[in-house]
Amino acid sequence: MTICRLCGSNELVGVVDLGATPPCELFLTADQLDQPEATYPLHLRVCTSCWLAQLPPLITPEETFTEYAYFSSYSSSWVGHAGRFVDGLALRPDSFVVEVASNDGYLLQHVAARGVRCLGIEPSANVGAAAVEKGVPTLTEFLSPEVGQRVRDEHGPADVVVANNVYAHIPDVVGFTRGLRNLVADDGVVSVEVQHLLTLMELNQYDTIYHEHFQYYTVAAAQRALAVGGLTLVDVELLPTHGGSIRLWAKPYGTPSARVHDVIAREKAAGLLELSGYADFAARVAKVRRDLLRFLIDAADEGRTVVGYGAPGKGNTLLNHCGVRPDLLAYTVDRNPYKHGRFTPGARIPILPPERIAEDRPDYVLVLPWNLRDELVGQLSYVHDWGGRLVFPIPRLEVV
Repeated sequence: MTICRLCGSNELVGVVDLGATPPCELFLTADQLDQPEATYPLHLRVCTSCWLAQLPPLITPEETFTEYAYFSSYSSSWVGHAGRFVDGLALRPDSFVVEVASNDGYLLQHVAARGVRCLGIEPSANVGAAAVEKGVPTLTEFLSPEVGQRVRDEHGPADVVVANNVYAHIPDVVGFTRGLRNLVADDGVVSVEVQHLLTLMELNQYDTIYHEHFQYYTVAAAQRALAVGGLTLVDVELLPTHGGSIRLWAKPYGTPSARVHDVIAREKAAGLLELSGYADFAARVAKVRRDLLRFLIDAADEGRTVVGYGAPGKGNTLLNHCGVRPDLLAYTVDRNPYKHGRFTPGARIPILPPERIAEDRPDYVLVLPWNLRDELVGQLSYVHDWGGRLVFPIPRLEVV
């Protein structure tokens, strides 16, 4: 990778190299275990001109999202987060809300329940079908400037456009942003939620680096990306979701709020607008790997059983970077039936229904979606009934 996808600069500097891994959402069936598995370099770089952190576009969105294994509604805390967001919108009976990457209708179901007109734009037909079952009209498309204009022509401009956890997933960030601009009314608003590079760096959240995340944003970089697409960043909120996210409020016209300037000042103070802030990240990532491997090897030597909880994309980065295989992690479980009977990419850890944990009563449960800690500590409280313990690998190894 030699050219920044946002500003075109060739001043890209390596931040951390996680080796080569398969795409994190391509879960394997039993029939595929004896077949070759493609892997791609996972090397995060940062542009020293616009400070957009990015991966080379080695896979296409079509490879990942035409059929997708992630259904948002399996996280009750995320559905609650979406409901609170909708409650905070000043929607009128004649409002029109569009969500890009609307997944299974986890957010727009709250809009539809209010009798407000809405439309989801979701490239994955299988999860889009789940949204339709919830009563959410859904268009199966990837957003582009042309698709945005077509939706505007057919349905009218949107008062609110939502893009949650998708702004990192598109290699054509300029084209995607222009698509958002085409969707929104001149007096409308765009809300974008995306992981904050500041917390990723501060809390060692390197497992959120995977191929379907093409870029990682500071507010400073996001402000520039929005502007290139014709939108002005007018406000920002810091959110706890996904370990630390930003909600970017953008309009076709406006001026940045004091909060925008304050967060950019924090990023500058952390060194993320110069190379110093990235200098020791690779060493801290290596320590996370050593600590987890040491724990798993010691547990195996002591005859203790360790299983996983969850099969998120981030977990597959962690397992593959650490070289974890079924001899150290017997299996993992997931609430999503789509994944049952499949195997994690690369590491090939079996994925089973959640009930298996209570049946087997393992000594330790490694929680892979650590960002849902508050939700999962409650869900997994029964593990303590037999003296089992929960293990969180990020931001540092913690046995609860």
